[in-house]
Amino acid sequence: MSKFASISALLIIVMVLSACGQAAAPAATPIVIKETVVVQGTPQVVERVVTPTPDASAPKPLPAGSVVINGAGATFPDPVYTEWRFAYQYVDPSVVINYQGIGSGGGKKGIADKTIDFAGSDSLLKKEEYDANPTLQMFPTLAGAVVPIFNAAPEITKGLVLDGKILADIYLGKITKWNDPAIAALNPKLNLPDKNITAVHRSDGSGTTEIFTKFLAAISEEWKNGPGAGSAVEWPVDKAGNGIGGKGNPGVAAAVQNTPYSIGYVELSYAVANKIAFADMVNQAGKTVKANAESLQAAMADFGDKFDDRLAISSISNGPGEKSWPIAGYTYIIIYKDMAPLKGNDCVKAQKMVEFFKWALTDAGAAKRASELGYATLPPTVRDKVFAMLETVTCDGKPVK
Repeated sequence: MSKFASISALLIIVMVLSACGQAAAPAATPIVIKETVVVQGTPQVVERVVTPTPDASAPKPLPAGSVVINGAGATFPDPVYTEWRFAYQYVDPSVVINYQGIGSGGGKKGIADKTIDFAGSDSLLKKEEYDANPTLQMFPTLAGAVVPIFNAAPEITKGLVLDGKILADIYLGKITKWNDPAIAALNPKLNLPDKNITAVHRSDGSGTTEIFTKFLAAISEEWKNGPGAGSAVEWPVDKAGNGIGGKGNPGVAAAVQNTPYSIGYVELSYAVANKIAFADMVNQAGKTVKANAESLQAAMADFGDKFDDRLAISSISNGPGEKSWPIAGYTYIIIYKDMAPLKGNDCVKAQKMVEFFKWALTDAGAAKRASELGYATLPPTVRDKVFAMLETVTCDGKPVK
């Protein structure tokens, strides 16, 4: 090959590589400018196409999927968190948000061990958990209803009414038959079967269980002084031979569906999504109410914005309102107020995580989907408290905005 041919070949290679490099960069969009000019004494409008020079100082968008945020915890909000995560890909394509519904106990352990970026929990952090990690911070995102689901077909498919004492006595192992006089008194028009009741409960550490058992403890002195309230308790119905466990809200829902003449408790959206019958409840005011957004909002209103300095409230169950659903609770996110302790967490991730939380709490579409799934969004006074807290989040000592 001649020297001239070698140089020509080299130039062609450089030009091709240069063209490829330029093609990878985003091209500026041409714009049309209209100008009025005078041609031979007559004003005329002419158009010319120009390509603006990109502002080199302007921040460049992050590549799609380049910021990965990992969360895990409560199954209670998992249905709506799944919807929000999917929708947010279109709001900010640079962010991928993962969330695993492993139960509140698993979420709290993950955030304490710094293996996840945020936790979901319906169970409140205890003093010893704050003492071990002083910068942990909870904040509510939604409220949800815990409903008694049942499988008593063909005799009962809808219209069942229960109250707190009946639920407590079922899980205490004292009410064992569907045609028990206490159930019959609230359901005079139903053909109650003479069948044993199998009571399904959570087998894992669960915020849903904490909400449910706090309600039972508020209703029944025997429950309060016996199993008590917590994310995991000893179930008397197990000792009576009528209880079985299921992991997560999905596990309880599946166990009730597959066990004739059973009863269980799940977050409302699981009952709706799986088309499982759930009972109405007689509340503290003596009124029979259905679980829906209206009765949830009433339950939240009973307790207002009486949150502690950790943005947590012990319970919103068994409120006095006539329209209030009696078994309700907030679900929370847990983060570190200073993101620096999180392994592999730079300040871009911290910023993106806070932006996602703010979007979830303000976007009309996110709120609409939450309501459709059976959740209730935060009242404005509570949301303002959450926003004020998020303004104090830092990364390496600097505010995250």
